[in-house]
Amino acid sequence: MARRNLNGLRVLVTGASQGIGRALVLEAAKRGCKVLAAARSQPLLDELAAEARKANGVVQTVVADVTKPEDRAAMVAAATQHFGGMDVLINNAGIGATGHFMDSEPEVLRQIFETNFFGLTETTRALLPLLKQGTTPAIVNISSVVGKRALPARSLYSASKFAVMGFSEAIRAELAKDKIDVIVVSPGLTQTNFSKNMLEQKAKMQLDHLRGMTSEEVAVATLKAVERGSLDVTLTLKGKMLVLVNRFAPWIVDFFSKKKVRELFADEIAERKKKQLEAAAAK
Repeated sequence: MARRNLNGLRVLVTGASQGIGRALVLEAAKRGCKVLAAARSQPLLDELAAEARKANGVVQTVVADVTKPEDRAAMVAAATQHFGGMDVLINNAGIGATGHFMDSEPEVLRQIFETNFFGLTETTRALLPLLKQGTTPAIVNISSVVGKRALPARSLYSASKFAVMGFSEAIRAELAKDKIDVIVVSPGLTQTNFSKNMLEQKAKMQLDHLRGMTSEEVAVATLKAVERGSLDVTLTLKGKMLVLVNRFAPWIVDFFSKKKVRELFADEIAERKKKQLEAAAAK
């Protein structure tokens, strides 16, 4: 674990045009980082860069989709061209969906994994040669509280974030020889457009993202973790409590999760019991 002075560090942020990614770019630039912002929308990147530069921030942009090999190569080329390398990679790009597993389509799960896991892992692979030559290098993977404890109707998204956690733990040991820290930040509910941009929203119970942390608060906490070299950070009090209870008494989380699902599907359960009684009576 290395403590860092962020001033002057070269930082790449994926998924930079909105939400947490956008806040990360602005906060990093404010702290003196040289930031390469990567996202799929050129107009949104232009707006972001203009805002950062008004505050004298150093921000360059690259249009890139983390799921495409040629775009990952473009990020490497941009980092080399603009900054001569890279010190910190923040894998932030992500998509989600809500709904129960049996109501989802296989294509949705694959799309989520293409961005949240394969996009993250392959972006890491592409940037590793530059990071190995960097100053106090670090890889920061933005995960989620549901990547530590899965919840009903979040199975697809949770699975992708559990995969991110497993990948991060493994390469943390592998990259120790190169003195590259691997940091995982797990936000809870965050006030972003993430829920509006989901591939599907089929959950009977929607979570109120407006009651969560702001993107700016997540960005500050993330960069603080980079400064301190904190390797595993869980955000929000509720998120920390969920992880703590699940660690020592997972049956409690199971109990309340099952109870909530039974309440949400009470009509369906009652109808099934009715049919079973009718079938038994007809015998």
